[in-house]
Amino acid sequence: MAATQQEARSCARTPKRTNMASFNSNEWRAICDKFTNAQNLTEIESRNDPENDPFRSKYKARELLREIYCSLKNFEAGEGEEEGGGESGDQRPTEQPVDGQREDLFGQGFSGDSPAGLRAAKLGAVEYYLGVNHVDTEELPAGQEHLMNCMKLLERCRVSSSNVSLFIHVRNQLGILWAGRDETETAQGFLETAESIYQRYMKEDGSPPTDMTEYFAAEESLLTHQERIKRFELAYTHTMYYLAQVYKNLGQTERAATYCHTTLQRQLQLNQFTPMEWALNAATLSQYYITKGRYMEGRHCLSAATVISDLAGEVPSEAAAQENEAESERREHLRQKRAEIARCWIKYCLNLLQDAKKQLEDNIGELDTDRQEELKRARRREEEEEEKGRKSALLFGSEDTFDSIASIEEKVMCLFPLDFTEARSVFLVGQNHVTQAKDYFQMDGYVTDHIEILQDHSALFRSLAFFEEDLERRCKMHKRRVDMLEPICNDLNAQYYLMIRRQLMFELAETYNEMMDLKLALANRQADTQSLDNHTIKKFNHLCSASAKYFQMFLDSLCSPEGKFPERLEEEVLRPALVARFRVARLHSRLISTSPTVQLDNLNKSLENYKYVVQYCEANPEAGATVETELELSKEMAGLLPLKINRLKARMASNN
Repeated sequence: MAATQQEARSCARTPKRTNMASFNSNEWRAICDKFTNAQNLTEIESRNDPENDPFRSKYKARELLREIYCSLKNFEAGEGEEEGGGESGDQRPTEQPVDGQREDLFGQGFSGDSPAGLRAAKLGAVEYYLGVNHVDTEELPAGQEHLMNCMKLLERCRVSSSNVSLFIHVRNQLGILWAGRDETETAQGFLETAESIYQRYMKEDGSPPTDMTEYFAAEESLLTHQERIKRFELAYTHTMYYLAQVYKNLGQTERAATYCHTTLQRQLQLNQFTPMEWALNAATLSQYYITKGRYMEGRHCLSAATVISDLAGEVPSEAAAQENEAESERREHLRQKRAEIARCWIKYCLNLLQDAKKQLEDNIGELDTDRQEELKRARRREEEEEEKGRKSALLFGSEDTFDSIASIEEKVMCLFPLDFTEARSVFLVGQNHVTQAKDYFQMDGYVTDHIEILQDHSALFRSLAFFEEDLERRCKMHKRRVDMLEPICNDLNAQYYLMIRRQLMFELAETYNEMMDLKLALANRQADTQSLDNHTIKKFNHLCSASAKYFQMFLDSLCSPEGKFPERLEEEVLRPALVARFRVARLHSRLISTSPTVQLDNLNKSLENYKYVVQYCEANPEAGATVETELELSKEMAGLLPLKINRLKARMASNN
C-alpha cells in the first residue's frame, strides 16, 4: 500500500489543470512518448541489464509510468463521470474488489467509450503496467495492489471494445499471481471470469477491440484491425493456457487436456509459438490421451509434434558446436527435445500394443482366437467411427502443415492391432524411436533415462511376442530382451541404482521364466509327448536356474547389510517379494534331475519358500489381499510337498 500512497501524494502535489488537454497537444504527446520509452525499457533494454543490477531498466520504466499516472490525473475528468457514480479524480480506489462481484460487467457503469470510461481505462492501464512491473521485479504485494486498483477502476465501466482487452489482461495477470502462491481456486475465479468476458464480448459485439498500448499512441500509430484482432486473440489464448494449468493443479485432468489442446491449436492459428516448446507440449498432451485409450488424438498430437519440431531447423553438426557456443547450446537443445518427443512416441506404440493384448488374451494370458476373429469382424465399424471422430476432433495444423501431419499419421495405426503383421508395424515405429531416444540419452550421463528406454524396448518385444504364433521365434524375442537388460543389470552400481537393479532383476527373472515355459512347450510338441532328450533337459534347467537366480538376487537385495531378510516387508516391495518367493518355490520344484539327492534338495527349497508365503500372510493378514492366487497355491503346495518329500526319502532309503 505504501508505494501507491506515495504515488498518490506525489500526484496530489501537482497543480491540477482546469481544462482537459487536447489529445493532440504537446502535453499528450509527451505522455505518449514516455509510455513508448517505458515499453522499450521493459521489453528490450531490460534484456541487457547487468547481473548485479537485473531490474535497472524496469525500475526506470516504473518511474516513467508513475509520471504518466500523475500527468493523467491532471487531465480534468470528462463530463458525466461524477453523475455516473465515479470517485473523485484525485482518489486512487481503495476497496479491493472480489472478481465478478458486479453481476453484469456489460450492462452497468459508464459507457466504456465515454470520456469518463476512457479516462478510467487509461488510468487502469497504467495501474496494470505498474502491477506487471512490480511482479516482474519480484515485489508481489505491490504488484497485486496495482492490479487490483486497475480492477476497481474498471468496475465503474461497462465492457466495450475500448476496454475489453484490459478487462481480460488484468485478470490473466491476477490469475498468474495467485497461481504462483498456490491459491489455485482464487486464480481459477479470475481466469474463468476473463474467459466468460471474452466469450460474451465475441457473441454480443465481436468488433476488433482497442489494444491497451493504443491508449497512449498517436493517431498515426494506431493498430490495424487485423493486428488488434491478433493481440486480443492472443490474450484469450493466454487465458486458455493458464486455465489448463489451473485445472491440472485442481486434478481436473480432462478439462486441463481440453484447454491445453485448444491453446496449442490457437497458437498455431495465430502463428505465435516457439516450435520446440510447442512440439514438446503437444507430445506431452499425447500422453494424457494415451492413458485414456484415445489413440487417435494421441497419434495426432505426436504427428503434429514431429512436424512442428522440424520447423526449428536442422541440428548443428558436432564440428559447428565445438566452434561456437551458441551452436553448441542449440545442438544440445534440439537433440534433447527431439529425444523427449521420441520417448513419447515409444509410449504410444507400447501402450497401443499392451492395450490390444488385454483385449485379445484369454484367462491364462494366451491369444484368444475366437476373440480375435470377433474383433476383426468389428474392425470395419471401428474404422468408420475413427473417421467420424477425426471429423469432429479439433485438429492441429494450417495449410502448410496439415498434409505433413496426416502423412505421419498414416505410418502408424491408432486402432488396436489384431494380428502379428499389424502388431509388428506398430513395434517397428516404436523401435525406430527407441534408436533416436538412445542416441541422445546415452548410458554415459543419462543412466536412468537410458535404462528406462531399454525397459520400454524390452516391453515392446514382450508385447510383440504375444502376437507371434511360432514358439521358437517368440523365444528369440525374449532372448533379445535378456541380451539388452542382463549386461546393464550386472554392471550397475547397487549402492546408487538399487531400485533400478531390482526392477531389472525381476524383469530378467520373469523373462527367463517365460523362455523356460516356451522351451518346454516346444519340446513337448516336437517330442509328441515322448520323454525329453538330454539337450532339451539341459536347456530347460539352465533357463529355470537363471530365472530362480534373478528372483533370488531380487530377494537378497531386500536384506540388511548383515544379510538378514526383513521381518516386515515395506509396502512398495510387498507383492514383488512374495511373488518372487512363490516363483522361486515353483522353479525349484520344476528342475529336472536324475539324482534323488538333488531332487530332495530342490523339493526342500521349494517347500521352504511356499511356507514363507503362507506364514508371512498368516502373520500379516493384510498381505494376503496382494497375492491371493499365489497364497492359495502356496497353501496347497505346502500341504502336498511334504508327502512327495517323504515318498522320495522312503525310496532313497529302500535303495540303500
